Amino acid sequence: MSTPWKTDKWWVSSLNFIEEVRNKTPLLGKVLFHDITLRDGEQQAGIVFTRDDKVLVAKMLDEAGIQRIEAGMPAVSDEDKAAITEIADSNLNAEVYCFGRCMKRDVELAVECGVDGIVMEIPASAGIIEAAYKWPLEKAIQLPVEATAYAADKGLKVAFFTIDSTRADLDWWFKIIEAVSTQGHMDSLVVVDTFGVCTPDAIRYFVQKAKERFTQPLEIHCHNDFGLGAINTIVGLSAGAEVAHTTVNSIGERIGNAATEEVALALEVLYGKRTGLKLEKLYELSKLVEKLSKVKMPPHKPIVGDGAFNVESGIVSSWLMEVIDKDPTVLFPFRWDLIGQPSPKIILGKKSGKDSVVYKARELGVTVPEEKTLDVLAEVKREALRTKTPVSDDKFREIVSHVVGK
Repeated sequence: MSTPWKTDKWWVSSLNFIEEVRNKTPLLGKVLFHDITLRDGEQQAGIVFTRDDKVLVAKMLDEAGIQRIEAGMPAVSDEDKAAITEIADSNLNAEVYCFGRCMKRDVELAVECGVDGIVMEIPASAGIIEAAYKWPLEKAIQLPVEATAYAADKGLKVAFFTIDSTRADLDWWFKIIEAVSTQGHMDSLVVVDTFGVCTPDAIRYFVQKAKERFTQPLEIHCHNDFGLGAINTIVGLSAGAEVAHTTVNSIGERIGNAATEEVALALEVLYGKRTGLKLEKLYELSKLVEKLSKVKMPPHKPIVGDGAFNVESGIVSSWLMEVIDKDPTVLFPFRWDLIGQPSPKIILGKKSGKDSVVYKARELGVTVPEEKTLDVLAEVKREALRTKTPVSDDKFREIVSHVVGK
């Protein structure tokens, strides 16, 4: 019988679904994904997306069911503006937004691109306003009031985005938002942890306070400097935010942003929250962004790492051989095909066991007499120690030929 924690696609902890636990992360409302791979993702030092790259990624994001795509910042270059315009004109199911400063010129560029909406940024913390921008504090109120109202007059949806919200004085931050909410315009408010400096408890508190003060929908934008981007995003959603800002592969400024694939799969599998995304597209999407961004994912990257379903340990390889055709969720929290990953592989190396040799010989169609199996295993271990790498299929054949031929 299928349960929220055990299906034919995954097996996670039933503790996640105990009433007392679920009450702490209720996730009551609808969750939308606002993917920022093409803007904040590209801000990672060294990444360059061409116009064609951006259009290709946007179309695959749309295929994966992403509801909103932030296509870039038209003020950056003519190339970016052209890419945003093409994406906006591509008849995608997703809404298309661009990113802009609180300036009328950026609003006009957004209108020229034909986007549905604009994310309008302003610095919020005194440190950023006075030290980085060299502005008087009041300028951070005056500019967004005028610019957001102008964007609304031009027919754009406005997501108001306050840079470094979580290091701002809370009363001052409320003053900025109150001014924009009453004198300017915002269709939604983005709670922004620009430097990834909040704990999950602090994110919950901040989002709840914003929810108490403002009637506009809230969005959550978390960076990953302390490795908390994904969980902070989920906590923000459970506290009342409705839109998650994420990037594919967690790319982004400095250490990056909350990862689209991590937030999506955690919501679906660990929290039982339907996202509307096509999870089976996540791996393909990750590989496309990896290729175009030239940022190689480590094999142990959650969800999309190429080593996620590789097994080397002898005992675990034996277990895999027993369950692979029956119920592989005994060994993996979710099936590979749930997110479009290739099927599991048994890797030969220092930690392999006798069954690993039997499995690999069967897979490659080579014959290893039972009495020679341990000799082949010993050679496999020696080779792995010598090279400090897994033993390739060709090398395994060579070892078998050498050992069996003795």
